[in-house]
Amino acid sequence: MADRPLDFNILIVGGGPAGMAAASAAAGAGTVGIVDDNPNLGGQIWRGQSFAVEQKNAAAAMYRRVQQAGVTHLPRLRVLDAPRPGILLAESEAGSYELRYRKLVLATGARERFLPFPGWTLRNVMGAGGLQAMVKSGLPIPGKRVVVAGSGPLLLAVAAYLYEQGAQVVSICEQSPFARLAKFSFGLLGDPRRLAQGVGYRMQLRRTPYRAGWWPIAARGTRYIESVVLSDGHRTQEVPCDYLACGFHLVPNIELPALLGCELLHGFVRVDEQQQTSVSGIYCAGEPTGIGGLEQAILEGEIAGLVCSGRTEALRPLLQKKKKFGKFADRLARAFALRPELRGLANAETILCRCEDVSFGDVRKHSSWRAAKLHTRCGMGPCQGRICGAATEFLFGWNADSVRPPIFPMRFGTMVGRGCTQENKLQER
Repeated sequence: MADRPLDFNILIVGGGPAGMAAASAAAGAGTVGIVDDNPNLGGQIWRGQSFAVEQKNAAAAMYRRVQQAGVTHLPRLRVLDAPRPGILLAESEAGSYELRYRKLVLATGARERFLPFPGWTLRNVMGAGGLQAMVKSGLPIPGKRVVVAGSGPLLLAVAAYLYEQGAQVVSICEQSPFARLAKFSFGLLGDPRRLAQGVGYRMQLRRTPYRAGWWPIAARGTRYIESVVLSDGHRTQEVPCDYLACGFHLVPNIELPALLGCELLHGFVRVDEQQQTSVSGIYCAGEPTGIGGLEQAILEGEIAGLVCSGRTEALRPLLQKKKKFGKFADRLARAFALRPELRGLANAETILCRCEDVSFGDVRKHSSWRAAKLHTRCGMGPCQGRICGAATEFLFGWNADSVRPPIFPMRFGTMVGRGCTQENKLQER
């Protein structure tokens, strides 16, 4: 099917909080569009929220702002390629689309980092955010025994949500040592809202053991997980469970920014104070610029939207807030930095690349990400290295050499249509 052209003055990729903030702030600057591969706005953090008008929470308020701004929402649409400057190729169930823009805001969010350990491919072993999303989508969890483990503030939030939904949260294990967590918590004294939120989660889960400096070393079971083995480096304990929700902090989704030529710095998209990337007319907001939490993502999205719409006179108070949030992101990174012991969890037989069934032992024989891909097909499956690539970055210090289109699996029909379109253009010339 031929591409269907859609033109926008300002196009936002990503319908999470940062993208929604950018869209609402850009209102009035001509045609504004927001494209996302989910059916509804809200991203991962606001997935399953009811955006009823009577609600007073942040999600509902942001949704109303987007509605009132008259923004064109393009749901269930996945961006695959950037064939030419000012154009993105996207695909939905209905076919392919050519999205044309004058200014672009990338708010592509982040995903969980997974690290391989024996048994991590058993059924009901999943990401912490992944389990939360499935419960929001209707997975029955009441009465199920859940261990939440890994690293990052997401663990506590997920555990609290699962508890609210009736799960029996039997243990929360944070790999970061107690001393680092205590220092991070002390730094929150100047941020009463975040401190109150953390204390609220902990009080809600006061009957659940919270183990700092513990992490999963193995999941056991036949087809489904039956127990998880936890360790603090000296002792081990096996805990029976029905689910293991496990994620080791977050990894930014930078594939599209990299494909567009945006400069990266320490694994994130480099932006200036106005969220401008190294490519003129392309801005970036939220987790791709640094993992800093919901408030920072919304703030950066608002800054990007205002700059794109030319309303820079409203930026001064936002830029002052941004400096404060940047310090919080630095503290967050230090507090939840992954400990070196996690590099030794997998054995030779442990699957590292789940898409292509490539073992840890086969991958570690190679000296780079490129060599591992060429010799083992690691990272060449449907997820295109989004899981194993982030793992090898931590395990071996490897980085992807390049990003090639399509950045997500493309339907054959779209590929054929693109080929025909390109052939016709060449014939016209």
